[in-house]
Amino acid sequence: MTLALTPVTFQEACEFIAAHHSHHRPPQGWKFGVGVSDGERLVGVVTVGRPVSRVLDDGQTLEVTRCCTDGTPHVASKLYGAACKAGFALGYRRMITYTLEQETGTSLVAGGWKVLGLAGGGNWSCPSRPREAKAPMGQKRLWERRPEMTRVAKAE
Repeated sequence: MTLALTPVTFQEACEFIAAHHSHHRPPQGWKFGVGVSDGERLVGVVTVGRPVSRVLDDGQTLEVTRCCTDGTPHVASKLYGAACKAGFALGYRRMITYTLEQETGTSLVAGGWKVLGLAGGGNWSCPSRPREAKAPMGQKRLWERRPEMTRVAKAE
């Protein structure tokens, strides 16, 4: 089976995420997205947008807001790589993403991403502005990738 990058529309990405993501709904918007096909069907998508955190939204940073696969091996690594390559080609200097604390981040480590630490957690709801929790409330790991960061060499 050959995995190939493929363009996806925002609607296609959202439909795939709604059908396959384990703990998140589709994102509200994006700058761009990429899909991976096995030659017959879409097996994964990545969505990239402005950082959700206003503090990190400096005009030079993009956030991988969703990386979702159907479980096909190596798709997540291919998606993260494509997202970085496209973002850096557009002139962005930094990519970030988050994983749940219990997720290993194997695809991120293999792609040269570094953990910056724990972030987030909790619920944004308050009496004056109640909100429904739509995502896991625990802390997440914040990951970073910059163009100058070296990737892990593949075993020959």
